[in-house]
Amino acid sequence: MATGTLIFLIIGGLGVVVLGLGLLGAEFLHFGHPDVDGPVSLEAVAGFVGAFGFVGAIANELLGSRTPGLIVVAAVVGLLAALPTAWLAMRLARAARNMPTDATPTRADLVGALGVVVTPIAAGGYGEVRVRVGGAPVKLNARSDKPLPLGAQVFVVDAPSDTSVLVEETPIITSD
Repeated sequence: MATGTLIFLIIGGLGVVVLGLGLLGAEFLHFGHPDVDGPVSLEAVAGFVGAFGFVGAIANELLGSRTPGLIVVAAVVGLLAALPTAWLAMRLARAARNMPTDATPTRADLVGALGVVVTPIAAGGYGEVRVRVGGAPVKLNARSDKPLPLGAQVFVVDAPSDTSVLVEETPIITSD
């Protein structure tokens, strides 16, 4: 392996390290207010350095670069690949950061949910029910005015806390 190729590979590896640090939360290229990106994003720097190094190494090996002129050509090829890679990394990172998300479900979202008893509810005591909130199954402690057996279909009428609900049995609807 040529020395130029090794140097390009080290530069590419540095880009991977910068990306790894960015994924772990390091913001060493951050200036000014903590909620505002610096002059360039960490993702763009990682994409630029990684693409420059790895594409430069590939070009260097393909050209058989043993002279300074061919190493410069390999560097130019790496630079030509690095610019669009940095731009794409910046756009993808910005899109991920600004992606709209649903609000976090609260206990008010539990009221009106349908569910099933997974641990029988004793008279005056607690059992467990499984309901769907925001499309995800959630298992909660449950109380009822009357005892409910395993598998009973229930309707949440109140949520006194984030982990417990008051339920009523609902009839099982079958289609004949």
